[in-house]
Amino acid sequence: MSVNQRVPDYDLDDLLVVTAPEQLRALADPLRGTLLELLLERAATVNELAGAVDRPKSSVAYHVNQLVDAGLLRVVRTRRVRAVEERFYGRVARTYYVGALNRPEDKQTVARINGLAEAAAEASAAHAADELRCTLVHARIPIEDVREFWTEVQALARRFAQIPRAGDQVYGFAAGLYPTDAPRLPEAVDERD
Repeated sequence: MSVNQRVPDYDLDDLLVVTAPEQLRALADPLRGTLLELLLERAATVNELAGAVDRPKSSVAYHVNQLVDAGLLRVVRTRRVRAVEERFYGRVARTYYVGALNRPEDKQTVARINGLAEAAAEASAAHAADELRCTLVHARIPIEDVREFWTEVQALARRFAQIPRAGDQVYGFAAGLYPTDAPRLPEAVDERD
């Protein structure tokens, strides 16, 4: 793939704020998450997706339809193959951001799509092989700085997702920003008084 080629190979919005219950339910399924990740590389047909995830075409078609119905996927182009119109699906946005949710059923759905838990499970083999690159840093900072920093992290994640696809290994990129109960120093006392 040439460096100048777009990733993915279709137009999509940069960000979709996800708050609708049907969208959250659609995102909660691990297979659907995998399908969405695959479509960051390029548009694909149900046959191609089924082959990539080693699942029956009918099962993948069901999940693709769920994502289309939830407004997370769309047909980005078609082609005629004999007498059949083949559909290529793509995401509607590069990044799906789960917005603030207040209803108990929404919070349960969000718990199932916790990216850091999934990343931890995926990373265990890389950790055992000493191929995991990871850092954990704690900082006491104001909420305004948290928001600004998270915007930069999201930009970095989008940059990672746009790197042209090559090689045989798929890499994961996980980032999290969360409040903790980590200890902190008390305010400094001015000893000059």
